Amino acid sequence: MHNKPFQSIGIIGKPSDPSIADTLNALYDFLTQQDFNIIIDEQSSAFIKYSNIATQTIEKLAQDCDVVIAIGGDGTFLAAARAIAAYQIPLIGVNLGRLGFLVDISPEHLNDKLGPMLQGDYCEEQRSLLSAKILRDNHVIHEQTAFNEVVVHRWITPSMIEIITSINGRYMNTQRSDGLIISTPTGSTAYSLSAGGPIIHPSIKALVLVPLNPHTLSNRPVVIDEDSEIEISFSQSKQINALVTCDHLEIPDVLISDKILIQKQANPITILHPEGHDFFNTLREKLNWSRGNHI
Repeated sequence: MHNKPFQSIGIIGKPSDPSIADTLNALYDFLTQQDFNIIIDEQSSAFIKYSNIATQTIEKLAQDCDVVIAIGGDGTFLAAARAIAAYQIPLIGVNLGRLGFLVDISPEHLNDKLGPMLQGDYCEEQRSLLSAKILRDNHVIHEQTAFNEVVVHRWITPSMIEIITSINGRYMNTQRSDGLIISTPTGSTAYSLSAGGPIIHPSIKALVLVPLNPHTLSNRPVVIDEDSEIEISFSQSKQINALVTCDHLEIPDVLISDKILIQKQANPITILHPEGHDFFNTLREKLNWSRGNHI
């Protein structure tokens, strides 16, 4: 699909990691040869071998660019997505070695894959993000965004936690477990997958709830509509702490009297892929499916 070419390009690298230097400089050289307006995030700019480069904070960069390129692994991509989600600009991933689920352009393919994309030849996906709010005495004391998943864990206790889950104001269940994962389709190939959750195609508008080591084996993953509002509370009488993570960003010291509200964020993030991108091919590569069998 041919779209309007991009003009201003932002670059976000893996924070404070010198290993991005070679790829970052190769990308910068490639873009300057094509006369793009390039802005680099302040932390990554230290690894550019040139002087007089344009640098900005990620928030300002997102306001001034019409596409952002993240250099690193899937973790860098997730952090970039959370940072720019409010600005509704698309995101491209350049990886640092291994093929990722989200970063699918290798440095050696800048010319044949990234070049055409920046001229408008790409396919795009809309990926939903989650908002997690911690409520204490009916006041929001913390709010965080997640691209992959929100996880409620037991924390500093040998005991399971007792989690009450409601969907759109309706009681679903109470479970004793080590925790609960609430995953987007993007996150279904991450922590959720390792906990026994299903792989959800990115085009499906759904969320999956995956219990972590449930006491009752009949507690299984549940797939719900992505527009659902999920409320989590605790049924313990004895005070314990829980830990909530959003893509591994920790919200500690959640009390059993707190409530956790999770729902889809209003603005999705747009991910751009090279023409011909195939989700199932990525699954085969990452999960070693069909090794030795070719159709």
